[in-house]
Amino acid sequence: MKLLQVPTAQLEQRIKEELEINPALEEGDDMGNDDIESNAEDTEFENENYKEDAEVDGDNPIDDKTKYEEDFETTTTAGSDDDFDISDYLQDLDSADYKYSNNNGSEDDDQTEMPITVGASFHDNLLAQLGLSDLDDRHYRIAEYVIGSIDDDGYLRRELSAMVNDLMFSQNVVTDENELQQLLKLIQTFDPPGVGARTLQECLLLQLKRKDETSKDLKNAIIVVEKYMEEFSKKHYDKIASRLNLNDEDLKNIMHVIIKLNPRPGNTYNDGTKSIQHVVPDFLVYNTDGALELLLNSKNAPELRLSRSYLEMLDTYSKEKKDNKPKKDALVFVKQKIDSAKWFIDAIKQRQNTLLATMSAIMDYQYEFFLTGDEKDLRPMILKDIADIVGLDISTVSRVANSKYVQTQFGTFLLKRLFSEALSTDSGEEVSSREVKQILLENIQGEDKKHPLPDDKLTQILVDKGYNIARRTVAKYREQLGLPVARLRKEL
Repeated sequence: MKLLQVPTAQLEQRIKEELEINPALEEGDDMGNDDIESNAEDTEFENENYKEDAEVDGDNPIDDKTKYEEDFETTTTAGSDDDFDISDYLQDLDSADYKYSNNNGSEDDDQTEMPITVGASFHDNLLAQLGLSDLDDRHYRIAEYVIGSIDDDGYLRRELSAMVNDLMFSQNVVTDENELQQLLKLIQTFDPPGVGARTLQECLLLQLKRKDETSKDLKNAIIVVEKYMEEFSKKHYDKIASRLNLNDEDLKNIMHVIIKLNPRPGNTYNDGTKSIQHVVPDFLVYNTDGALELLLNSKNAPELRLSRSYLEMLDTYSKEKKDNKPKKDALVFVKQKIDSAKWFIDAIKQRQNTLLATMSAIMDYQYEFFLTGDEKDLRPMILKDIADIVGLDISTVSRVANSKYVQTQFGTFLLKRLFSEALSTDSGEEVSSREVKQILLENIQGEDKKHPLPDDKLTQILVDKGYNIARRTVAKYREQLGLPVARLRKEL
């Protein structure tokens, strides 16, 4: 279950960790056996292997392997070859294909590595600027702690009083809020403008006051943020205009100055100084003349096998006389390492089979969507629909849907996006809630921004199109789309 949750981008690291702790597991495919066929249609699923109960989330199945990682002197009991038939064991290894080879990829797959931008982080840049400041060792140490407390958005969200206590107990540095405030003011002069603010209002003011100009619009913008921040955040522009005696043109100019500011200064450090995250698809869906083909992305899954040297070692130990405890212990230890490697290879295979079966069912269920890419072609689909088809537990399907991406000719997206509730039309036809959301989004994007559509009007538009939907449902869908109420969508 834990391996199932690991996305493709992180699977390579997880396999490397296992290779480091178990010498009986190796990379490579030269065991001399035929490659494993990994196609979904060749896989037989035993539901018992996938069924989960209430204890799954509390227990980590992968922790079972730790019994193989303990020191062999403590795990060995009798240490005798009577505990197992070594000849039968070796024969089982020969008959079984204990090698994982992900040959599900296409010959045309791009084999380039996932691009990651390397550079100094946001905090590294703040520390570099701190190094240019004229501070003694003590103040530098305190300022360094303050920078470490700034979050990735560029805000200092901790109370200064709490930081005073932390410095005293964790670093044995005695300071007070006043001293911290002075050092914070220094940090707030660093780039990017607005860094080190405690609130959005302070962040905007820091940026406005850093501007090298003295225009009327800038002065009024500072007044608006200082005195009328609540009215501005709620878009009560008429109140602001009335209190400052502004005409429409002046108000528009002021709003333009404020809107151009950055509410999250830390997030803009992407000019080569902050790592850029890339989505690596777990599945690839190809459309070949109307026929869909599903492949697993195998770029980050190296081939695995049992160590030939460990197998030979096991064979050698089995043929020797085990008339003393060290030899018995060595035999059991080698077998345990091989068992652990077998367990991991099986777990990787099971992960692949589960992913293929689940995604295959989803692709078949949403076949029309994968052909057209039009969200209006999405069928209503819930987790239970796929779980019933594949014969897996709903929570297993949920793990796949919530953490895996699929690449199509229309783009790469999270599988969770394909799941939706069902709504009915006037004709009694069931449609996907994704279809309704798409129509809702199109109407909001096309509205007159000076007079945005309220939820009542949006509901009426959908009802007129034949969708049986309530106002509260429209409000829920609008919020799920990340769209604010009409008043907050209003523009001057």
